Amino acid sequence: MHMLVIGAAGMVGRKLTGKLAADRTAFGRETTTLTLADAVEPEIPAGLEDIATAQTTDLSRPGEAEKLIGGRPDLILHLAAVVSGEAEADFDKGYAVNLDGSRMLFEAIRRQSLREPYCPRVIFASSIAVFGRPFPDRIGDEFLAAPLTSYGTQKAMTELLLADYSRRGIFDGIGIRLPTICIRPGKPNKAASGFFSNILREPLAGLEAVLPVDENVRHWFASPRAAVGFFVHAARIDTSLVGSRRNLTMPGLSALVGEEIEALRRVAGERAVRLIRREPDPDIQTIVAGWPTDFDARRAEELGFTAETSFDDIIRIHLEDELEGAHP
Repeated sequence: MHMLVIGAAGMVGRKLTGKLAADRTAFGRETTTLTLADAVEPEIPAGLEDIATAQTTDLSRPGEAEKLIGGRPDLILHLAAVVSGEAEADFDKGYAVNLDGSRMLFEAIRRQSLREPYCPRVIFASSIAVFGRPFPDRIGDEFLAAPLTSYGTQKAMTELLLADYSRRGIFDGIGIRLPTICIRPGKPNKAASGFFSNILREPLAGLEAVLPVDENVRHWFASPRAAVGFFVHAARIDTSLVGSRRNLTMPGLSALVGEEIEALRRVAGERAVRLIRREPDPDIQTIVAGWPTDFDARRAEELGFTAETSFDDIIRIHLEDELEGAHP
């Protein structure tokens, strides 16, 4: 199987290729060719040097998608995106990357299929930002997508394209609406949701973190390990079970910021909690206020997708996967 990962230099992309390095059959069939692509050249994980190539790309530029699809990959993981805060701040860039780039990718697949039969599995990293207020107490599978941010709008439009191209048999697509991934390893990024990870990751490492919202803010979370599991399961699932509604809200954990902090206190003590500095940010508060807080992800769960059920578990996974069990 030829596997293409677009956005391979990002956190989820690195985790997914790490999963493949540990088991080349993780995505359902043995991966014999691996193409890693991103705006910056991705690193090839140890153990995959014999099958992997890495390249820089910008899907919004004419001809770039055709280069990636020319190798006729069997499985395409489309993770590339401008994150939420940056997409809101830079209107042109957000639409160029998040919408135009996706459309060009889908069109490159269509044109390839016109030459000779070709129908890859495409897994798209969408977001719960496709939903906007007013929200019910829990958002079910029948709730409409009506985003209130540019990022959410770009993701929702791509979801519609994915469903239509799948309906027409151009590719076999699944849209994965990711919860906010927490705790993200590495350094803070421009995502408006980044503080959810920062207030745990930095204190666990003995560093100060800024909290820009109130502790009563509620949100929907899953760990990086769960995110990898979503994509692995989507690669292996029988899509006849998914049917025509190709975009799925993933399971997760609904929790208050205050509950995050209490979990940190239980794991790392009061010293870690004192490293959180309250510094209200009206812009972030406005963005976060428009996000959903709780879901009934029954459809995805019935299809076999799973995630954590407590923040203690999310912190434990971070310690195991990133800090080898050590904490201050």
